[in-house]
Amino acid sequence: MTTLLHTAAELNALPRTGRRAVVMTMGALHDGHATLIRTARERAGDGGQVVVTVFVNPLQFGAGEDLDRYPRTLESDLAVAELAGADAVFAPTVDEVYPGSGASPAKRGEEPQVRITAGPMGERYEGAARPGHFDGMLTVVAKLLHLTRPDLALYGQKDAQQLALVRRMVRDLNFPVEIVGVPTVREPDGLALSSRNRFLSTEDRAAALTLSRALSAGRAARPATPAAVRAAALAVLDGSPLSPDYLALIDPSDFTDAADDFTGEAILAVAAKVGAVRLIDNIPLTLGGPQ
Repeated sequence: MTTLLHTAAELNALPRTGRRAVVMTMGALHDGHATLIRTARERAGDGGQVVVTVFVNPLQFGAGEDLDRYPRTLESDLAVAELAGADAVFAPTVDEVYPGSGASPAKRGEEPQVRITAGPMGERYEGAARPGHFDGMLTVVAKLLHLTRPDLALYGQKDAQQLALVRRMVRDLNFPVEIVGVPTVREPDGLALSSRNRFLSTEDRAAALTLSRALSAGRAARPATPAAVRAAALAVLDGSPLSPDYLALIDPSDFTDAADDFTGEAILAVAAKVGAVRLIDNIPLTLGGPQ
């Protein structure tokens, strides 16, 4: 049975067995999260331990974003985590994660005065569309890594920039943890799973398929050059009902635009408004070689 924990003290008291794998989420768990948890279970091994964190991090939401309407579904999240093989779910309150700088009740829950800065990698693409988002993300990831003390942490490749930044933070700041990327989970028609898909109307759900179709067209482009990949993907987006924020071919090492002569592993990423819902998607591909 999966143990539900709400405080750092409870987490510290959790007996540790074998390798510990952590999956960090903001709740509203779906099959994509379940895949992360199942992969964590496999990587931790029979004698290991899987901890899932559920925390809607306010530092990741900017002005006008959907913090208040972000779904809180802890009861069903616990059921999903248990079925996928989690040993424990750590679901702290905001006051528990950000206790403030003093002991008085007035200080509880105030924003941290010291936080992680994502740097130039966090200012591009999603960072440009959501200023400060990645600073907030890395700050809470750093805190949760310290609290959970895992041997490995698993993240979905759907949030490619997040994964790249977490890997870079762990490398640059010498966190003693292995970061594992897990492939994006999709619906049978190709739509990437997201907690925000529940907000799509039937019409918008159909329009959202343009994202994965554009990415697939880019990956299928021949010759496999940056110019051909971008052109093929843009041809699908042009004339669609979507409002794209960006379509980008990215060098995953530093999240800069892939140069015209770039070869090797790259990421083709897209972000767009579908009705009132903003969605992101990406696929890995190889330029100048077999796909």
